[in-house]
This record gives sequence, structure tokens and C-alpha cells, in this order.
Amino acid sequence: MTTIKICVLGGTGFVGQSIASRLSQMGHEVHIISRHRERHRRLLVIPTVKLIEGDPHDMGLLRTLFQDVDAVINLVGILNEKGRDGKGFEHAHYELANKVVQACTQTKVKRLLHMSALHADEAGPSHYLRSKGRAEKRVHQVSSHDINVTSFRPSVIFGPGDSFLNRFADLLRRLPFVFPLACPKSRFQPVYVDNVAQVFCDALGSHETYGQTYNLCGPRTYTLQELVEYVAKLTGTKRYVYGLNDWQSWTQAAAVEWSAWLPWVKEKPFSLDNYRSLSVDSVCPDGHKLPLGITADALEDIAPGYLLPKPDPLITLRRHAGRG
Repeated sequence: MTTIKICVLGGTGFVGQSIASRLSQMGHEVHIISRHRERHRRLLVIPTVKLIEGDPHDMGLLRTLFQDVDAVINLVGILNEKGRDGKGFEHAHYELANKVVQACTQTKVKRLLHMSALHADEAGPSHYLRSKGRAEKRVHQVSSHDINVTSFRPSVIFGPGDSFLNRFADLLRRLPFVFPLACPKSRFQPVYVDNVAQVFCDALGSHETYGQTYNLCGPRTYTLQELVEYVAKLTGTKRYVYGLNDWQSWTQAAAVEWSAWLPWVKEKPFSLDNYRSLSVDSVCPDGHKLPLGITADALEDIAPGYLLPKPDPLITLRRHAGRG
């Protein structure tokens, strides 16, 4: 594949950083839009990556940046909104996707990769899944006409720095004795972030992916309770994981959502919309085979590398000196 210029929206996020790093290694020029450029200076050390401060919803900025790029990757997504009426999800997912399509059409960008979500559906049970479904439908309306579109629907994504396994590891440490877990029977097929990044990067120049939507899943299915118990075991956190029933799960989601209105709460860790999303298993209906011949890494081969407790360097030095 020849060297190309790519604009990435959502490039400062967990998945975006992995994709940007891989694209740079491939020799491509990568432009990333960020509202807070100074918060992500670590990206500037990646060769061929340029960080541009601005609002991705600014149509003027999108048209300017898309003028001389070969491809656009939209990774922007949120798991919770500040309100409760779905407008935050609609803004982040559908409205931005619509603006990206318009800007690509106006600047004649011919390649668009779009991050959707597993079981995204306009008729889904949650604002999250419905807005993701609307966004996916919108980008594919222009597929094969003006823009070669490919969208991807991952299950939960794990890896160093993730907000899934790491979040549970943190919560397990904070709560003593018993960990009350909502929706414990919800099923997931976690996929490794490096596998997702490879799929995106390899798809850029693959004609066979034009107009396609791909589910992205790892090799094994777990219940949420199995995953949390595995995290507890890896981190050496002795907690009893108590699976809540459906009514208890709804009550926990409602209580946590309303507590998010308190002035000292910075983010909403769980919500009724999350509860509704969890009513649909995040499992690939077509198995776990990734596209383009990419092999999915197992969770058990990766997670210990970043969840296992790290030894204290001072203790290690003392032991090597024969003092420990």
C-alpha cells in the first residue's frame, strides 16, 4: 500500500492511539483532531502524526482538513451522556457521522472507515445502540456512490489502558468484601485493541472491504460475572462478586445515574442506558473470525500483562542485593 494521508476523528482515545501508532509504523501521515491538544502531547512523539486542535463538529474545520486527505477514520463514541434523553448520544454518534459524510462528499474524499458497535440498531433497546445504528445507516447511504465506506462493529475492546477491565480492577479495590454486580449474566466476546487497530489499518487499502460491515469479536465468550471474577483473581483482590437480579440491576443503574447529578461526581460510571444496552449480548452471531485473515488474540494471553500486580522496584533491588 502506498503512503497516504489520513484524518482520524477520535484519535486521542484508547483505540485511536493504537490505530495512529500502527498507521505511523506503516509510513502514513496521520492528522488527529482534538479539542484539547495539550492534553495529548504524547501523540506528538509518534512519527508522522500531527495533532490539530479543534472541534470535530465544526464543519468548516472538517472541510479544511479533508481537502487533501486520502481517507477519513471516525472513531468517536461515548458510552454515557450527561443527560438522559438520548440527545448526547445523537450528537456524538449520528450528527457527527452525518457531518463527516457531508464533508467527505464536499471535499471528494473517497475512503471512510467508521466505528460502529456490535448490534447497533435503530430499533435497539438503548439510546447508545439506536444512535450507533442511525450513524451506521447514514454512512452506508453514500457507500459505493461517492465514498467507499467500511464500518466495524466490535464487542467490548480490551488492552493496556482500557476502560473496561481496568475499571473493574479499580472498583474491586475500592469496594470491601462484596462486589455487587449488575447484569452478571450479560455476555461479551472481548476483542484485543491491537487486533481492532490491525483490522482498520489493513482495511484501508482493501477493495474487498468496500461497502461492508464487519463484526469484531475475540475467540471466547464470557459472562460479565466471569470477567469480573477473572479480574479479581488476576489482581489478587479477594472479593465476593454478588450477581444482582434484574430488578436489583435496574435499581443500581437508577441510583448511580441519579447520583451523577451530585456536584462532586465527575462522570456517570453506570446508567439506565447502560443497563438497557446490556440486555443485548455483545456476542458476534457469526463467530469470532476477524476479517482479512487476522487472528484474534485471547484475553488470557494479554490481560495478565497489564492487570497482574507489578513488583515494587525497591523490593526487587533489595532482593538482588541479598537484603530482602
